[in-house]
Amino acid sequence: GAITAGAHMGMRSLLSYQRGEEAAADRAAINYLNATGQSAKGMVETFRRLQNETMFVARHVDPYAVSHPMPADRIAIIEPLARASPHYGKTDPPALDARHQLARAKLAGFLDRADAITRRYPPSDTSLPARYARTIQMFRFGDRTRAAAMADDLIRSQPGNPYFHEIKGQILLETGQPAAALPSLRRAVSLAPNAGLIRIMLGHALVASGNNAALDEAIRELRLALQREPEAGDGYRQLAIAYGRKNDRGQADLASAQAAYYSGDLQTARGLARRAQGSLPTGSPGWLIAEDIYNQRPRRN
Repeated sequence: GAITAGAHMGMRSLLSYQRGEEAAADRAAINYLNATGQSAKGMVETFRRLQNETMFVARHVDPYAVSHPMPADRIAIIEPLARASPHYGKTDPPALDARHQLARAKLAGFLDRADAITRRYPPSDTSLPARYARTIQMFRFGDRTRAAAMADDLIRSQPGNPYFHEIKGQILLETGQPAAALPSLRRAVSLAPNAGLIRIMLGHALVASGNNAALDEAIRELRLALQREPEAGDGYRQLAIAYGRKNDRGQADLASAQAAYYSGDLQTARGLARRAQGSLPTGSPGWLIAEDIYNQRPRRN
């Protein structure tokens, strides 16, 4: 009984700490919104909606046995702070709202089922976000040739949007036309140079094009991308292929080890890391990265 009580108290202490961290994060969010001149009204409304959705369940929940403060408690803390802000009644600029709507459309297009996308963005909705979502829907579930034409229509509507060029490049890449995808992906990267995942796609297309003269460009793009997305396993896989085609065995094995490591296959990663060290100069940056991977041990539960 004493042992069980001690464990119970320890867990409650941990949960109390986590609730404190969440409450601090809520207050920090208010501060960040104030500092950037944005309203926290949406944050308050989100927690109020969450409170309504959990109203009946919350009556049976021990508030001291959860990792997050109850929605009512969070509202009690943040609503006075939000209402005290001079920006509380401020609406978002139209350009920011337009970007948000496009982001929502992209998420729906890639994550929802076809019928759910149609319900959210019916054919009668001719807005740019709806057309974007339907382009992705056509790419995932319909005629990919038609999807490419729909992407062209998006680009004509907004030529400076990198994500419209991205979807055109992705459609071409995933329909076995990597060389044709390059202009769209290069344009997307030029418009969004900090978007690491688009650079990885460009690197993938360069590798898949089969043009050995493009391997140095592929390696450069992939390395730049992985500075932004250091845990992107696919980036390391493409990098391994590029180095392999250049007969750089050490760098190819190292990139393969990193791909396996970030994919959660530690055993394979350690084996490839040790093999990479056999080809890399001892003490070089790549050798040291391989040593770090090799020295990793599985986590024990």
